Amino acid sequence: MSEFECGYSPMLNFRTVLSRCFLIVIVSLGVGFSPAIAQLQEPEVKKTKFPKTPLSEDLHNSVSFDFFVTNFGFGLGGHYTRVVGPYTELTFRTGITGIRNVSEQTFQNAFNGRRVIPNKYKRALGFPFIIGVKQRLFAEQIADNFRFFVGGGAGPAMAFTYPYVKDNNNNGFRDFEVIPIPGTQQGRLRPREDVNDFFSGWSKGNTHWGMSGEIKIGVDFGKSFSSRTTVELGYFFYYFKEGLQILEPYKPFGYTAPSGTLPGQPIDKRNGNRNSFNQPQKLFGTPQIKITFGGLW
Repeated sequence: MSEFECGYSPMLNFRTVLSRCFLIVIVSLGVGFSPAIAQLQEPEVKKTKFPKTPLSEDLHNSVSFDFFVTNFGFGLGGHYTRVVGPYTELTFRTGITGIRNVSEQTFQNAFNGRRVIPNKYKRALGFPFIIGVKQRLFAEQIADNFRFFVGGGAGPAMAFTYPYVKDNNNNGFRDFEVIPIPGTQQGRLRPREDVNDFFSGWSKGNTHWGMSGEIKIGVDFGKSFSSRTTVELGYFFYYFKEGLQILEPYKPFGYTAPSGTLPGQPIDKRNGNRNSFNQPQKLFGTPQIKITFGGLW
């Protein structure tokens, strides 16, 4: 009797077993993944119904001291804050910063340790006076001891510039001379004018008025509103309509050749004209990191 006649088929039986196995695997996977999927679903954020604010603590004013770092260097300052709403404050900030050209590079002499900035003509100090606003965000979603905010402001600024180089002949650059190297056809440059230290040359300084401004984000830390520690990240700028001459405005056309023991001299004019080099810079912008310590009353 044939297998067909008995009603038994190995192929049909294999397919049935395979189908049942596949069904069991699918069911097992479904059961196994259900708890995992449920675990990936995060609970809803619970909002704070009544967040603390300076006004709820009967605090209206704040005085703080700032320490900040920019591309210009370190700076110090302070600001006054007036609370005008549950999450809004008006601010007034001032301070002192350095101002520098972005292309400046500092080199240190390996023999005497002195630092020199090639082509630098003047040092500059900046004094911003910024009126701004500070707005707390996500007060109901983030705990009161981590108060996230954004802010910004603008206002007048004063810059004080004074000579970096002792430009004795007022030719607009630091004078060098060419010293012949014995036994060769070459020479080396030797400065004829010195560089002022940080506290020299102030009597020949000038003041300039312009604008300053900033935009920032930050966090106020601490459960107590009577004291405040703040960390800010932002962008800060100065703008002067006439510009500040930080780098040398002129450069020599070249140098005369040494004659015997006499050094070569810079050629500062040709046909009565000077050789223009760097233009005054108007905009000085920089990222800023600021840490503030203060209190409210």
